[in-house]
Amino acid sequence: MTTQKLRYIIEVVNKGSISEASKVLFISQPSLSNSIKEVEEQLGFDIFIRTNKGVVLSQEGAEFLGYARQVVEQEDLLRERYLKIKPYRQLFSISTQHYAFVVRAFVNFVKKYGQDEYEFVFKDTRTYEILDDVKTLRSEIGVIYFNNFNEKILRNFIEQHGLVFNPLFVAKPHIFIGANNPLAKKSKVYLEDLEEYTCLSYEQGENNSFYYSEEILSTLVHKKNIKVSDRATIFNLMIGLNAYTISTGVINPDLNGEGIVAIPLEVDETITVGWIAHKKITLSKLAKNFIKELIECVNEYS
Repeated sequence: MTTQKLRYIIEVVNKGSISEASKVLFISQPSLSNSIKEVEEQLGFDIFIRTNKGVVLSQEGAEFLGYARQVVEQEDLLRERYLKIKPYRQLFSISTQHYAFVVRAFVNFVKKYGQDEYEFVFKDTRTYEILDDVKTLRSEIGVIYFNNFNEKILRNFIEQHGLVFNPLFVAKPHIFIGANNPLAKKSKVYLEDLEEYTCLSYEQGENNSFYYSEEILSTLVHKKNIKVSDRATIFNLMIGLNAYTISTGVINPDLNGEGIVAIPLEVDETITVGWIAHKKITLSKLAKNFIKELIECVNEYS
């Protein structure tokens, strides 16, 4: 077992496919498959489970990956410190619900820790896909929220798949609206104030369960409702239609723009936002640095 083979395995995890990893590594697919097989034979277990859609880590493979990443990181430090060889291309991936403070943390992270060569993946995506990305280690970190309604279901998924939830902050619900919306003049709003306004929410695709909604009060019926799939669209509709969405109230003027404001929503609810990771892996140095930036952004904006 060599560190080169460990790098091969890490690349396969990042790509989710042996064929895609072989293209990046500039080796043939059979050679890559054989290298992985040799390591598996040495270990006495399968690192990957082969499927029609690619490969996913086995439970033993997830634990092994944590150690493999540590070995590779230490080798990079030694090569840089004593041989003056720049580190290999940096790899890091995060999946998150649509939070501007997470984007700001990622921007700060790239500016501080991105070197000459890196491949970072930032996915604003659906709740179920965040959970699945972290479960399969396509992403090291995921950012989601709990409330009284969804916590039991999401915690059950997290515990069953060997993940752990780490709270960042607890927030009272707010509505995000355009600065020219008549509700923007209020110091707080009630549900009855929203009845004639269009409710915006993020669509969740095939897993469109109320429990996977990014917005609290997902079971309420609205006279006017629009589901969207990306952040830019939801902000444009807030302004163009005087529409609203429900979120944490943590807003970043640099990214949201001054045209969007947050107004407290008077309901008996709280939102606990946190990050999830796999229990069986030790987080990479990049992941730890990202979490540091995430906490700093939360402290700054909340």
